Amino acid sequence: MNEDRVPDELAEEIKAGEWSPTAEFHPYQHDEPLPSGRVPHFGHALLFFGITGLLLLVTQAIMLLPAMHGQSPTQLAQQHPKLVLASEAASYLLTLTISWFVFPLLWHRSFANGLAWNGSKALQLAGKLIPLGILAGWTVQGISSLISMPKSMPMDDFFRSSTDVWLVTIFGTLLAPLFEEVCFRGFLLPALTIAFDWLGAWSRYLVRFSSSRAQGDLPPEDFQAFPEARTASLETGNMAYRSTAAIALSSLVTSTLFGLLHAQQLGYTWPAVLLLGCVSLILTAVRLHTRSVACSALVHASYNFSVFLALFVATGGYRHLDRMAR
Repeated sequence: MNEDRVPDELAEEIKAGEWSPTAEFHPYQHDEPLPSGRVPHFGHALLFFGITGLLLLVTQAIMLLPAMHGQSPTQLAQQHPKLVLASEAASYLLTLTISWFVFPLLWHRSFANGLAWNGSKALQLAGKLIPLGILAGWTVQGISSLISMPKSMPMDDFFRSSTDVWLVTIFGTLLAPLFEEVCFRGFLLPALTIAFDWLGAWSRYLVRFSSSRAQGDLPPEDFQAFPEARTASLETGNMAYRSTAAIALSSLVTSTLFGLLHAQQLGYTWPAVLLLGCVSLILTAVRLHTRSVACSALVHASYNFSVFLALFVATGGYRHLDRMAR
């Protein structure tokens, strides 16, 4: 490398041995401050879920209120499952579209980069990820066959006709896995990890502060909540430089919430909910190992596809839905 071709301050860093090779190829100029690697943090996650909730209410009001005619939400879902599915799909697509434009303004990087989407990684590993999702799906179905399920569940409302089942299959294989992975592995997982690391750093500081004051010493002056590199989440991913404890705790909390999200659909059959929590842990492990939300989304989609494939075969191509068994 020719030092005459770099700024004077960079040449001084090279001579002092403080220069990193990644700096030469960094998309930002050397003297420009880099955007924070702490994204999405908890505030970003709350904003995303707020947008989702608001749009879900709006789409349901537009599509479902005209059809209510004094019916309860449960009765409405039974009578008009297509409207319920359409309102969810519309709210998901609108949320992702709005987020695509809004969050880059907060993150100073693209939406995909901020989430660590990394679609190229999913394409590269598709030959391994798709079989993993299918195997996980069939394994869970085998275990679920041993669980005593209620005779009727809320999700049965979407399996009244072959048309409804085809719509659920498309929704559950394409849109639902994408949106849920953006929610849980894209926003919630890093947000909780950042929050737990922040709480851990403050807890350690308070312990040191209390100990120093009890011994009559001056309180500690140093406090570093995020010992991360300036390039975090640009080259290394937004889960880099996080503590193992924070990642483990965030994974458990995220997977617990993932299971609870589906509890109502499963009639609050807690063994089945626990199984879904375990599936979420697998998806989280994939996302952490590959540093790619797209990879966990591909496994999630393959998992859902295996469930619908088994149902398709069992019902003769969705023509005999009476063959559905718990």
